[in-house]
Amino acid sequence: MVATAETTSTPGGSTPVTTGDRVLAVLGLLFAAFLLWRAFNGAGVVYVQDMNGAVTNATEFDYLAGTAQYSYARTLGVWVSAFFTLAIFSFLYRDNMYYKFAESIFVGVSAAYWMVVAFWTVIIPNLLGKIWPAWIQSWAIPGLTPVRDDEWWLYLIPLGLGLMLLWRLSPQGAWIARWPLAFIIGSTAGIRLIGFLQADFLSQIRNTIVPAVVLTEGHVEWWDSFKNIVLVISVLSALVYFFFSIEHKGAVGRISQVGVWVLMITFGAAFGYTVMGRIALLAIRFEFLFHDWLRIS
Repeated sequence: MVATAETTSTPGGSTPVTTGDRVLAVLGLLFAAFLLWRAFNGAGVVYVQDMNGAVTNATEFDYLAGTAQYSYARTLGVWVSAFFTLAIFSFLYRDNMYYKFAESIFVGVSAAYWMVVAFWTVIIPNLLGKIWPAWIQSWAIPGLTPVRDDEWWLYLIPLGLGLMLLWRLSPQGAWIARWPLAFIIGSTAGIRLIGFLQADFLSQIRNTIVPAVVLTEGHVEWWDSFKNIVLVISVLSALVYFFFSIEHKGAVGRISQVGVWVLMITFGAAFGYTVMGRIALLAIRFEFLFHDWLRIS
């Protein structure tokens, strides 16, 4: 026998209402009633007070004592933050309009924010401020020197490449944007390659070359020696696992199995560290919802 969800047909051939939808609607109404009750009992209300010229958060007791005042802006910010947090969490149930709305707002605000940051921290001081310093000083950066550098004309090259990138938005001549894009990819790859070779390759080799026996004033440091031996064995066994010129049988096979264990422990530790960071972020959002918003402590 196959169990099916109870459905109720609706006129007009629309989507039938399932039992899950009814349960969700009831839970939504109960949650809305709970929010309404908490709102009348001070949930999400923010009070501020002036301390040494700085506006800081205050408590309800400070407000009753007359040393704090109600903040409309911060109260609205708390409720908006709570709405978007719950909208993102709603995806755990299923995809819905609230999640899509919050996702669109997040992407749009993030893109606009980083565009403004890049304009004021990169384009204005590092490009236009080098080509037209007096003009930029007059309205954007008062502390900027109005005198051009001797090699100011070199900054016309990135200005031209940036303008060429805008041709990507045009249906005709979009191929012009390929040249600055190729320059950006090539230069970035070359610069990053040097950093990766230094940090992820040469430094790893340098840190692996350690003494098997650590001596301090003629005495053997057993714990440090043990750590160095484990480090060398782990590195060599992991390298043997990726050495495919010899079939992994016998001693080579056993060493490669040790390398597999080393890799699994490394991947597990890295994944656990990542999950721990995400759990910390989740705990912060729960603390915000229950403490700052609902005032449940």
